[in-house]
Formats: sequence, C-alpha cells, structure tokens
Amino acid sequence: MERTVTIVPEAGLHARPASKLVETANEFESELQIAAGGEEPVDARSMLAVSSMAAEQGEDVRLIADGPDAEAALDALEEVLTTPEDEYDE
Repeated sequence: MERTVTIVPEAGLHARPASKLVETANEFESELQIAAGGEEPVDARSMLAVSSMAAEQGEDVRLIADGPDAEAALDALEEVLTTPEDEYDE
C-alpha cells in the first residue's frame, strides 16, 4: 500500500517530528518506508534514515507499507506527518 502525505510540522522531518514518526513506525509489524520527492524509499523505523531525508514542511512524501497492519500503519504515520508539532502528545 502507498499513500502520499504533505508534511505539516514546521520543522519538517527533523528532530521531534522525525523521532515521533520512527517511534510510531516501530509500533507496527508491517514493513514501512518513506520517500521524499523522487528519492529512493528509506526505512521508516530508522531515525538516521528518516532525518537524513531532510524533508521540509509542505513537501510531499510517499509512505509505503507492506504487511498485516499496513493500512493502520499508514493511518498512524499520516497522522504524525499532518499534525502540527505543538499538538503532539507527550
């Protein structure tokens, strides 16, 4: 399954938003990847891979999920990417 999502947090996929994305990805069994622009997808469970994408606010990213909970994983990752950083739960 694939889904395209626009990044909402002001920081893009840096620091806290990247950490929240990786933390969320690790809650699922499915294989999860994320890709910005025309770049190759990276492992959504890897903080280094996600933060090295340098994806900015307003940029579209592709979320790719393959596994038993793929749809739920995509929903959760989309929520992280479309929630302003100041609204994250602690």
